[in-house]
Amino acid sequence: MKLTSYYAVNNLLLKTGHCKMKNRVKELRTQLKMTQQELAALVHVSARTVISIEKGQYSPSLMLAYRMAVVFGVTVEELCCLKENKELEDLRYEEI
Repeated sequence: MKLTSYYAVNNLLLKTGHCKMKNRVKELRTQLKMTQQELAALVHVSARTVISIEKGQYSPSLMLAYRMAVVFGVTVEELCCLKENKELEDLRYEEI
């Protein structure tokens, strides 16, 4: 189910929704030859949560992203592709 919300910016009504955000969870997990269940146990979530994050259906909380980054030995920025996601979001905003 896609959640949609609206917010006002400069008298414009903008529509937002949960869009897929790129992340490197699956890439980093497979590099370590780790199962989804093993990663889930290390970061204290269900395997279903890991699957949803890998598919881009769910964005992890900051704390969960931090836990995963520690497991993988990367920064949260690297794990969540923050620079790339920001650039995509900026492009979408410019189209409005």
